[in-house]
Order: sequence, then structure tokens, then C-alpha cells
Amino acid sequence: MKTIIENTTNLSKYMFEDAAVISVEAGSITTPDFIVGDLNSGNCTLVEGVTAPADWVGNKYTFDGTTWAVNADYVEPVEPEEEGASE
Repeated sequence: MKTIIENTTNLSKYMFEDAAVISVEAGSITTPDFIVGDLNSGNCTLVEGVTAPADWVGNKYTFDGTTWAVNADYVEPVEPEEEGASE
């Protein structure tokens, strides 16, 4: 797997399969499915050959190049209630 790490926080922002072609450039990052406009070669690092935690989601973990740690500030998203569920 590959992950994009924000340099100032070590937050793992995105995760990709090994075969995914990721281009980290001066102005943005290009992935197979989208362009990341707020991260670039100056503020992030692409780390390859990682094994993500089983419950990985963006911003839930930090990664220092060898060790994963739960982000103490991470808050699980709240699932919206189904319409009519409280009636």
C-alpha cells in the first residue's frame, strides 16, 4: 500500500494500492481518481510499502515512516439518521 502523509502533522491523509500511479508535484497530487489541491511536494510525503491498520480512514492515524499511531484528535463521523427513524 501507499499513503500520503502531511509533513507537519504526520497525518495519513490517503491510502492507495501499490499499483496506483500517484504523481506528487509542486502544485498538487494527481491520483488515479482525483486531484488533491491542498497537498503537494512541499507539504507532504508519499510513503510506499506500508501496511495500514485494518480500520484505517484518512486523518485517523499518524505515520512516522515506521509506526502507526491513533490521532488523539480524531473524531468518528456521525452517521445521519434515516428519515423517519425518530418518529
